[in-house]
Amino acid sequence: MDRTWESLQLVIAHVLPHRDPALVFKDLNVVAILQEFWESKQKQKAVFPSEGIIVYESLSSLGPPFVSYVTLPGGSCFGNFQSCLSRAEARRDAAKVALINSLFNELPCRRITKEFIIESVREAVSSTSGNLKDADDPSTSIGAYHYMLESNIGKTMLEFQELMIVFQLLHWNGSLKALRETKCSRQYSLDEKMRSHMALDWIMKEQESPGIISQELQVALRELEEVRKAGQELRFYKEKKEILSLALSQIYSDQVTTSSWDDQMSLALHGYQ
Repeated sequence: MDRTWESLQLVIAHVLPHRDPALVFKDLNVVAILQEFWESKQKQKAVFPSEGIIVYESLSSLGPPFVSYVTLPGGSCFGNFQSCLSRAEARRDAAKVALINSLFNELPCRRITKEFIIESVREAVSSTSGNLKDADDPSTSIGAYHYMLESNIGKTMLEFQELMIVFQLLHWNGSLKALRETKCSRQYSLDEKMRSHMALDWIMKEQESPGIISQELQVALRELEEVRKAGQELRFYKEKKEILSLALSQIYSDQVTTSSWDDQMSLALHGYQ
């Protein structure tokens, strides 16, 4: 732990030379510090030179606890893990989680290496009951994952995040064939068009198995809450929620009026909490 803290202090001194490393995580203006960190990274052109916007999102709520998300350049997303009594407090807490993860991302251990690839492929094989031989076959899920890792060797985890999110969503959505056809190209990015295609896939699944979207949405909401409270990266779960919500809104758009949409959503999610 001491060595990790020393390494983080060196990172802070390099990227934020005007800040006292011992006070960075105690500063109430952590939103500004996070912005300063990424602006510094942009100037160095180290990562994501064309994606310099940090986006904050607060969930609508009549009262506490409040929830806030922050999406970093490149797409990684974090949320407040503490129970916050105001939107401003939730935003600061989310920014602190994002700053900690941004700084950790600068450590050498957060780069994709040959050793990391070997271990990650083994874990993937174990979790999917696959076969190590599949790692050499790009037409398999394990092979596609292996190819992505090899293509991004030397990059940091946050740099790798967006492509990994695409892989995870396609795997969840049952559409990995599309990923293989693009040979895991970065041009196959996560955008509104891709979300719409996935939502249509779930609408088709709903026709075959009525109720499956609301069931999946309940799971996604539970997962999103769990990873947020654990201070972990949560974009995958947030994207799942948004894709499923989009599918539900399209299904009911011709059946309910805008004013009754909230009631319909409540019915669809009955049982979650």
